Amino acid sequence: MHDIDLILTLTGGLAAALVLGFITFKLKLSPIVGYLLAGIVVGPTTPGFTADQHLADQLAEIGVILLMFGVGLQFHLKELLAVRRVAIPGAICQSVVATILGTIVGHAYGWGWAAGCVFGMSIAVASTVVLIRVLADNDDLHTQSGHIAVGWLVVEDLFTVLALVMLPAVFGPGATSASGVLLAVGVAVVKVAAMVGLTFVVGERVIPWLLDKVAATRSRELFTLTVLVVALGIAVSAAKLFDVSMALGAFLAGMVVGRSQFSLRAATEALPMRDAFAVLFFVSVGMLFNVHALFDSPALIAATLAVILIGKPLAALTIVLLLKYPTRAAVSVAVVLAQIGEFSFILASGGKALGIIDEDATNVIIAAAIITITLNPILYRLIDPLEKLLNRFIKTSAPVENGPQHELDDPEASGRHRAVVVGYGPVGKTLARLLRDNQIDPVVIELNMDTVRRLGDDGVRAIYGDALHRDVLDHAGLDKAVGFVLSSSTMHGGKETIRLAREINPDLFILARTAYLRDVAELRAAGADSVFSGEGEVALAMTEFLLERLGATPDQIDRERDRVRAEFSAITQDGSDEAANGGGGEARQPQDDAATSAAVQGNTAGD
Repeated sequence: MHDIDLILTLTGGLAAALVLGFITFKLKLSPIVGYLLAGIVVGPTTPGFTADQHLADQLAEIGVILLMFGVGLQFHLKELLAVRRVAIPGAICQSVVATILGTIVGHAYGWGWAAGCVFGMSIAVASTVVLIRVLADNDDLHTQSGHIAVGWLVVEDLFTVLALVMLPAVFGPGATSASGVLLAVGVAVVKVAAMVGLTFVVGERVIPWLLDKVAATRSRELFTLTVLVVALGIAVSAAKLFDVSMALGAFLAGMVVGRSQFSLRAATEALPMRDAFAVLFFVSVGMLFNVHALFDSPALIAATLAVILIGKPLAALTIVLLLKYPTRAAVSVAVVLAQIGEFSFILASGGKALGIIDEDATNVIIAAAIITITLNPILYRLIDPLEKLLNRFIKTSAPVENGPQHELDDPEASGRHRAVVVGYGPVGKTLARLLRDNQIDPVVIELNMDTVRRLGDDGVRAIYGDALHRDVLDHAGLDKAVGFVLSSSTMHGGKETIRLAREINPDLFILARTAYLRDVAELRAAGADSVFSGEGEVALAMTEFLLERLGATPDQIDRERDRVRAEFSAITQDGSDEAANGGGGEARQPQDDAATSAAVQGNTAGD
């Protein structure tokens, strides 16, 4: 019976999330809204099917671990340092302001200071998923505003991780007096320091070595399994050995893997279950929501929304403007941070587990999340009029730098073109050399780690990953490339890769290679500009060699080459050998055939 409950919970929760997520996506809203609504639909407070809350919570715990692992995996210190002048003080000040405002709201509603503090921290941190989605949808992710917002959120994420560590130390058992709190905090700091030190000192040696050995097997399943074991293993070890949250352990595991050369492949290929479990996390949160809370405490929800939609944005806007950044950057950052999401739920879950906050606070946080996530994409479209309105009252001397921001080694910034080459066998190696000789920078995507390391040592940018994943192509800079070359004839998922590349960059020139003539038409239909087949090129080479050996003239060889190409073209267009026999290709040239045959026979006799 338990197995049936598990299957019903998985099927019902994911099915509801699929339907409502699709609907909200079509409405230009974040799919997270649909997932939360799906949880309400399958939850106990609404009629119809009811999923097993206990099982959903257990599955959601895996989702939290994988979410935090993903955050650690994508945490790049250099991105934070690039905007540290505004992101670090801005995120800290805004988090403090929002936490204080939330604490006041909670205390005014009748909760204690501890509950108000946890409530305030929960509504102080924005959703990474929503922020990235909104910035990407508005082409602002790689602008000055986008970089500030992402760096800002990185600091908020670290603030959340710290809060998760401190919650049991400050509010857990034994923290009833000032001395008890100090002792608990001291013990927690020692445990966390030991955990961090062990993870980085040992992990940075053992984990890359382990991933390297597994990657050498060229087995996708083993690589996926290894990364999942690393994420879950370190998370569980953090809880069992060091008595810290599994979320922190997963975050540290992600940071260790993220600092290795396997980070991109781990992010794109080795966490196929992350999104599914993350969806279950949002569904489980939605199941906790009591619809009646909207009517039981409307004033509390309104006050919470005021903190998120007014208090937080005003704090962010003021800080960015005081640091002499352009008005547009200030408005963009303020608006995109005016929402809460997954980390708010994680903090609230931690506070509820410790008995600090009750279901009323959880309901308010969920309601506020649904409303703010729904409104955020709409509010972001009002940035232009808000900027114009603000410029009437505030004059900034800072230059507007909201165009695309490029790294120093970006080929576009240096005036050179870029081409992405998939595979570095004999064909890929030759083409990459030709590109460099003609002032085009090749970016190689390769699944052989030894090749990636060797190219890096030679000064060629190489990425370890599978070109079938969009994140890998984005990381290679395909959106700004002039060419895309599939140099391997045995590549898995070539058609899907071409379609994805064409979607990312419609103006891209795509060159593909395949082993068989029968595959040429499909690759062209997928979006390739030119396709070369191994069968065709070998046939041409052997034809030319044989004719030369038999003494044919250059003109005769050229005519025969053109005829062979026409036959192959007919085969690839019609998909059958009938075309090669005159059924749909170009007409054969009997006079040329006779002339060639006579010349060959004469030359052979002469030999």
